[in-house]
Amino acid sequence: MEQATRRRNPRGQGQVLREQLIEATARLLATMDRPETLTLRQVAREVGVAPASIYSHFADLSALVEHVLKLRYDELGRLMNDAAATTTSPLAELVARCTAYVHWGVGHPGEYRTIIGGGMPEQLASLNAHGAGEELMNALVRVLAAAGRPDGEPSTADEQWQAGLILWTGMHGLVSLYNSHGNLPWPALDDLLAQLLSLHTGRPATRIEDLMAG
Repeated sequence: MEQATRRRNPRGQGQVLREQLIEATARLLATMDRPETLTLRQVAREVGVAPASIYSHFADLSALVEHVLKLRYDELGRLMNDAAATTTSPLAELVARCTAYVHWGVGHPGEYRTIIGGGMPEQLASLNAHGAGEELMNALVRVLAAAGRPDGEPSTADEQWQAGLILWTGMHGLVSLYNSHGNLPWPALDDLLAQLLSLHTGRPATRIEDLMAG
């Protein structure tokens, strides 16, 4: 069946096409079984333009994908920052940030898989886009260290960074398994996260659950 020709945007509305390209790329990355196989031709077909039209807005496919990934990281970062904004203690901030992260990951499985799941090869999305994740990691390390543990550890910067990395690894595993094996009889998501944070903070899970409940 012949593809319908897309109506050309009125003069001065090139920004409209740019936004359509971004939205189409985000949609494809989130829904494709193998997002790493995305091509410019697929994006162009999704929007209804010639592939050459994309070059007026992005240098190549890598630049377009990198922009989309950065937007998703920024979205997740805003949610975590907003959740933390009204907290009154480091432990409450940690719980708020981690809860926002896990719920976004489970609520947006395609987007999560794309930015955190490791499905994008470096030649398609350079590490510059994934570098945006460093801000999330740094915030997690900072607030986990500020929350402290009853035993007073970890103490050095390297130990704090490693503790944050291990916590992020645990949350990633929770989100990934929850998304990949939804048919299992999972406990409530917040219960699982409370147990995970209890292990990393030395606080009782019931204390974590109280903070989640507000």
